[in-house]
Amino acid sequence: MAAARRAAPSADIESLLASKEMLLVCGSGGVGKTTMAAALAAYAATEIGGRVLVLTVDPARRLADALGVGRLGNDATRVSAEAFAAVGVEPRGELWAAMLDTKAGWDELIRRHAPDSRVEASVLANPLYQNITSRFVHSHDYLAMERLHELHASGQYDLIVVDTPPSRNALDVLDAPVRMKEFFGSRLLKWLTVPYRSRLFTAASKPFYQVADRVLGSRFLQDIAEFFILFQAMEAGFVEHAREVEQLLADPRTSFVVVSTLEAAPAHEARFLARELTRRELHLGAIVANRALPSSFTAKASAASARKLLRATESADADPDDDDDDDGDLVTAVAHALDAEPRVVRGVLHEIAARFHDLAVVAAREAERRAELGTMCPLVVAVPVLDHDVNDLGDLLEVARHLDA
Repeated sequence: MAAARRAAPSADIESLLASKEMLLVCGSGGVGKTTMAAALAAYAATEIGGRVLVLTVDPARRLADALGVGRLGNDATRVSAEAFAAVGVEPRGELWAAMLDTKAGWDELIRRHAPDSRVEASVLANPLYQNITSRFVHSHDYLAMERLHELHASGQYDLIVVDTPPSRNALDVLDAPVRMKEFFGSRLLKWLTVPYRSRLFTAASKPFYQVADRVLGSRFLQDIAEFFILFQAMEAGFVEHAREVEQLLADPRTSFVVVSTLEAAPAHEARFLARELTRRELHLGAIVANRALPSSFTAKASAASARKLLRATESADADPDDDDDDDGDLVTAVAHALDAEPRVVRGVLHEIAARFHDLAVVAAREAERRAELGTMCPLVVAVPVLDHDVNDLGDLLEVARHLDA
């Protein structure tokens, strides 16, 4: 892979979005990649301007629901001005959204790389084509990179934000172009096609094909061989495109945003991913620590207040019926303000004070992990735990405001 020039770190998220043409949002599963990709794109369209596209491969289709654009497909759909107006925002630019369609993506690849119409028609008509491509290992990873290349080459958008495929290994999407090149040079492809290119079977292979023909049927093996022979006819186009995608990933105009929570396992994965991006000379623009506890949990003043609240409510254990003691003044005041029973309020406040220490311990560990992530990337942004789910454009813009805080 061509080495990218080391780009200067961005001071904030707005600077990062304004200076890049492509942003790949990656991280382990379940950390909020889709939400962050959509929030980043919404922020760019709202505050920076231009034509912004967010491309997702998330099978849950939550992005379409959040943006209010109905069912997404391979063709980009614009988020309407009415959707922004409904949340009280007038965007400076345009926000578009698309979802990777595996079937449509493979069909388009075949049409693009086929050397002639005969090969194109033969591949698309091959009975194994749909079955094989739908089960192609890392198919989403490769198609996401191909689609990114296609969209960038079109010049239609000023910024493309990609929600990378959900994967057990976040680096699969980066390795997809290399994997495709290796496939065309693999022994497996030669093994599948050479016997049907020539009638001269070797002594070693002949018994296998005879048994396979009896078990699977000769037509089955012929279909497989014919498909991969046709596939080989498109090798030059696939390999050249894979090289171009590698160059695109390493281009200084491309940047990566790693999303993680501050729990132990996702944070460990984020550190690994950040190190790997740096090793590959790819630009790591930012790390987003999602669903983080507020820093106020680690403040000494907060801990002191929690201890005072605990003492003020502990007298309930000695005499639950006594609501007139000196420490009960706080409880009485809160109960009066809430129009609630003092005994119930005392119990709630006591539980809150008792649990504060546990949360403070968690927050301290999160602060340590955030500091560790800060050694991997100059720009680490924390997005706090929200008290509601992200369900619409207004919620995405709320997340974006935290990203820009």
